[in-house]
Amino acid sequence: MNSIVDGLGDIQPTTARLLRNPSDFAQVLAPIYGAAIASQFEKLLREHLTIAAELVTDLKSGNSTAAADAQKRWYANADEIATFLAQINPYWSKVEWQRMMYEHLRLLTEEVGSRIAKDYVRNVELSDSIEPQALGMADMMTSGIVQQFPSVFQY
Repeated sequence: MNSIVDGLGDIQPTTARLLRNPSDFAQVLAPIYGAAIASQFEKLLREHLTIAAELVTDLKSGNSTAAADAQKRWYANADEIATFLAQINPYWSKVEWQRMMYEHLRLLTEEVGSRIAKDYVRNVELSDSIEPQALGMADMMTSGIVQQFPSVFQY
């Protein structure tokens, strides 16, 4: 986000690293859920990150029509992720995933806006809010997997 907003020279390597996350998730999920489910999650997460980059670019350029379209697709993607996760794990609630995803998207959108406005104090505050929120999503994911597959996690 900061690289796109500030036009930094690290956009390509930073984006490449970020887009490695969906593959990393798929690699971890495949032994538990199988290749097809892992691949579908990888696709949804990659789409999520790609739309986010589009949104940041559109907001930075002031293209409000394109930004509105990207934001609409971003929330639709969040709905797809929530639905998908609830379908593969009975311990994951679609409503709870939607709530967490929407909160994450709201915080990220505010963070981008504060960065574009050069309100760096608010930008840092929002960044501080995003980390525990993202860790909460990670905890929810981990808890659901452990509940669904307890024998995999017994010593």
